[in-house]
Amino acid sequence: MRNLVLILGDQLDRGSSVFDDFDRDQDKVLMVEAVQESTHVWSHKARTALFLSAMRHFAEELREKNMVVLYRAMGTEDDETLADGLSATIRDEKPKKIILVEPGDRRVEALLTQTCKENKCPLEVLEDTHFLTTKGDFRKWAGKSKTLRMEYFYRDVRRKTGVLMDGDQPAGGKWNYDAENRKSFGKSGPKNVPEQREFAHDKITKEVLSLVESKFAEHPGTTANFNWPVTRAQALDALDDFIAHRLPRFGPHQDAMWTTMPFGWHALLSSSLNLKLIAPREVIAKAEAAYNAGDINLASAEGFIRQILGWREFIRGVYFLDGDSLKKANHYEHQNKLPSWYWTGETQMNCMKHVVDQTLQHGYAHHIQRLMITGMFGVTAEILPQELCDWYLAVYVDAVEWVELPNTAGMALFANGGRFTSKPYVASGAYVKRMSNYCDGCTYKPDVKSGDDACPVTTLYWNFLDKHLDDFQNNPRTALMVNNLLRLSDDQRADIRAEATRMLNNLDAL
Repeated sequence: MRNLVLILGDQLDRGSSVFDDFDRDQDKVLMVEAVQESTHVWSHKARTALFLSAMRHFAEELREKNMVVLYRAMGTEDDETLADGLSATIRDEKPKKIILVEPGDRRVEALLTQTCKENKCPLEVLEDTHFLTTKGDFRKWAGKSKTLRMEYFYRDVRRKTGVLMDGDQPAGGKWNYDAENRKSFGKSGPKNVPEQREFAHDKITKEVLSLVESKFAEHPGTTANFNWPVTRAQALDALDDFIAHRLPRFGPHQDAMWTTMPFGWHALLSSSLNLKLIAPREVIAKAEAAYNAGDINLASAEGFIRQILGWREFIRGVYFLDGDSLKKANHYEHQNKLPSWYWTGETQMNCMKHVVDQTLQHGYAHHIQRLMITGMFGVTAEILPQELCDWYLAVYVDAVEWVELPNTAGMALFANGGRFTSKPYVASGAYVKRMSNYCDGCTYKPDVKSGDDACPVTTLYWNFLDKHLDDFQNNPRTALMVNNLLRLSDDQRADIRAEATRMLNNLDAL
């Protein structure tokens, strides 16, 4: 054998650079189902099922192209780690070199690098051409800046790619239409919500679902509602379905939440993008084409494209620039343990209950549910960032560390002290009430700050604001929050602090 091409579970890319020089007569592909990839964090059953089914389908596609695929599956080889599977294959096949696209997880890259070193087999790591920008591009853009802002990076990438541009100016004359995309549903709730595209389970997927429910029986979540694309064909189908049926109404209510609406008008493409079944270029091109054809308005087109062209590329750059520090970041020195109900949904807080229940049912929650419900509570409840980061990595089907860690530690938890966010994302129960129906029938009252009916979201918000008043006073973006706090009497603030202390000491009981 000449080259052994190692393909990881989130590298299911037909256009991957590992195939540029692939010789069917001299090279082979290796894919490993490692148990540790589902246990190093306590992974949701649907997350594991998605990776395994997509990997097995991809292996079959490669075999159809007459490539030799060495596939080490759970139930046969049962490799505990990726290193186990790679080492065994090196011993058996004796390749001259291992070829690998750069992993999206520093832990995995370190493990595989060490494994090749121990087995005295050269390793060549190739750049990941799936993305529109490179790590070098981002490092050059970031320079030595202490703070980074996605908006400026986004504008720079739009200029370079020409996406949603009229010459050297943004389409419509504005770079960002976010202000038009923050509407609530009001008391009447969402109307004419489109159905999620359904994907039939073939033999491979059925076998994987059975395996996961058996082998990972104690893991959180369920596969009963599994309905995620596991092939490129299904991912393209999902993309076309989103462009036609949800993107036209995506913008206005992309931040709104409702108990009976797990998906709404959201794209549901992040898992397909992060497994690389589809590429960001083709997703952006279809959205832009729909705008140019007059099928969607600019606010919806720009809001969606910004998430991929701007935020997704930006977050990857941050991960490889700041990954080591993000792992340890704890700006507020929070130490509380993650409440057990993050894994069960068994809490009296309706907002948390609904979002966690939805997550356990589908392995999915949209960006506002993650940021302003489970994430925001993590900040004000003073939860150790590393515990919540591990939870996010475990429970969402689209979670890969390069995208999960910066989003959680940096944005949701402000654990890096504002390296790329201008303020902590915190709010009282009034925000939750305005943007959802989660407060209806809740044990707690969103407008009550202390006492028996006090809403933990509200109490802990005011306590957090009070505790970090100096930081908020010195930030022009949080001046209104400070003014509202200073309107409270000393007795009211003392009551809030006392109530918050009680809650913080009994998070599992909330």
